Amino acid sequence: MIENPFLIPSEAPYGAPMFDRIDNSCYMPAFREAVERTRKEIDEIAGSSAPATFSNTVEALEYSGMLLSEVENVFFNVLEADSDDTMRQIAEEVSPMLTDLSMYISMNQALFSRVKSVYDRKDTLGLAQDQTRLLEDTYRDFVCGGAGLEENAKERFAEVNRQLSLLELKFGNNVLASTNAWYLHLSSEDELDGLPQYVIDMGKASAAEKGVDGWAFTLDRPSCFPFLKFSARRDLRKEMYMKYNSRSVGGEFDNTGIIREIAALRAEKASLLGYATYADYALENRMAKTTPAVMSFLDSLMEPTLPVAREEQAKIYEYAVSCGFDDTCLRGWDFMFWAEKYQQEHYSLGEELIKPYFSLDSVIDAVLGLATRLYGLKFIKRDDIPVYHKDVVVYDVLDSDAEHLSLLYMDFFPRPSKRGGAWMTEFRGQYRKDGKDYRPFISIVTNFSKPTADAPSLLTHNELTTILHEFGHALHGMLSKGRYPSQCGTNVARDFVEFPSQIMENWAFEPEYLSSFAKHYRTGEPLPQEYMDRIVATKNYLAASQQVRQLRFGYIDMAWHTIAFQEGRPGIEEDSTEFEKRVLAPYRTLPYAEGTAICPSFGHIFSGGYSAGYYSYKWAEVLEADGFSLFQEKGIFNREVSRLLRSEVLEKGSTCDEALLYRNFRGHDPEPQALLRKLGIIK
Repeated sequence: MIENPFLIPSEAPYGAPMFDRIDNSCYMPAFREAVERTRKEIDEIAGSSAPATFSNTVEALEYSGMLLSEVENVFFNVLEADSDDTMRQIAEEVSPMLTDLSMYISMNQALFSRVKSVYDRKDTLGLAQDQTRLLEDTYRDFVCGGAGLEENAKERFAEVNRQLSLLELKFGNNVLASTNAWYLHLSSEDELDGLPQYVIDMGKASAAEKGVDGWAFTLDRPSCFPFLKFSARRDLRKEMYMKYNSRSVGGEFDNTGIIREIAALRAEKASLLGYATYADYALENRMAKTTPAVMSFLDSLMEPTLPVAREEQAKIYEYAVSCGFDDTCLRGWDFMFWAEKYQQEHYSLGEELIKPYFSLDSVIDAVLGLATRLYGLKFIKRDDIPVYHKDVVVYDVLDSDAEHLSLLYMDFFPRPSKRGGAWMTEFRGQYRKDGKDYRPFISIVTNFSKPTADAPSLLTHNELTTILHEFGHALHGMLSKGRYPSQCGTNVARDFVEFPSQIMENWAFEPEYLSSFAKHYRTGEPLPQEYMDRIVATKNYLAASQQVRQLRFGYIDMAWHTIAFQEGRPGIEEDSTEFEKRVLAPYRTLPYAEGTAICPSFGHIFSGGYSAGYYSYKWAEVLEADGFSLFQEKGIFNREVSRLLRSEVLEKGSTCDEALLYRNFRGHDPEPQALLRKLGIIK
């Protein structure tokens, strides 16, 4: 009998997941065993006859469930990157198990009593800084997990969490299914008008994959967005735009009712714990702390940005009219097209010109090389480490002294089994236990265009920025030097987690960096200085419009999560699309397209962990704008600034308050005006 690869020590290098032995039949037995072991570990801690101490209670709890973490990390990450119907069924089956276990722990009165006993003596225990923070976080987690509730309220709290876990899972499955359920099938060459060759080639390859003639363009961003940007066929752009922006709005994979249920249940959950709204509950452990602080932050950026965004879009409309556009205004399916035309005419910086200089292989070498220049890291490609899909490549990451730091998995190309977008995650986070430093297994997943018969995978400049962003997250995970799993790597406040990723994006606009690798994939010719200058010059092209878009996401997120719970009512009375339409109306820069909605496919806030937290992206942009100014002062490859960023931020995780971490790095608190200046919105 073949042993379950999750239940035996890994034979792969560094104890990496044995993907060559893992298949769908392994997951449920591993989950059942891991859940049972975790329950036993919890029972031993809670039922101990020894007086509660930090070591035998708080630390023991922190290190419990390690097998379950391993199984979860593999399963749920593969579910996102290479899913199938069986895995989705397993996810639906295991979700209630995990929720029940979470409730078993968080509402375990004996366990909570022991934690509280230690917490009440915290000032007399002589704990280190990270230990004090772990104790405080553990106690708060129990309180926020319902441990202090009366029995009836505990039962309802557990039921709310069970319902939420299933609804959030169903939401994500619906978005994926809705995205995969439709594609634009073109059969005549006149329908390709305006499309650059690389987009045509991509459509041809997609059609071949689907077994149809002609060209196929899907709702995945690498296919959909270039089509919207370049297609001269307004009727086809409209069709693509409407389909993309109405995913999971009605039909078989409808999420419009689900998001109302999720918001109402979250409001009830917060109410049970004594909070006025879910946002108040969620923000308590973040840098912003309060709902008024978030709203004030969003307003402080929106107020100066919105007029500039409207000016930008008026300029694009005037340009379109001068080119023969005859509608009374630009529509959603027009803006990307005419913005690209304007950029090409005024800056001659269309994607078609730039992409040949950014082949994926050279970009990856350059991104890894940047970490070498900043931190002395070395990356060695490993073919002997199992992967979950043939497209995945793995690197052994070494420090400057050749010490092993991490494994880095990279999975670049779209497939029907992978959700859209780009993200960093981990198969194992870093931690220390019993004198051993367990180094992390970090993964970067993207959806870049596949190579074609005639060309390698070529990236847009925006995709270069994307890979730098995700690599910033990866560095946060790979360089971690913490003790406790919950404090290591990217396990920081939600409004701090994007700082290490967004600061990395700045190098995409630095000529000194770009000139080191941007070469034409066929001729080897370096990126012309003229193009380099235009990349820098266009850095803030439509920056206000893009900022308004992000701020609108932040406003609608907060709107859903500042709904007060009312017994027997669904949270909001109006239809979810009407609710969204009303909330966003003051910030609209283009006319509303009837039948479209953001929220039914807004995975970040309904299934991705950013509920009452989408503002974090802009919060982190303020941090990175202020933080990168130090590199600009000292030099973009300055090792002293890099050392500070590594030692005070990337290695520290959440071992102390994130505001202090930033202050230790930068020497002062972040200055919000830095972002408005960087974007050219204010002088």
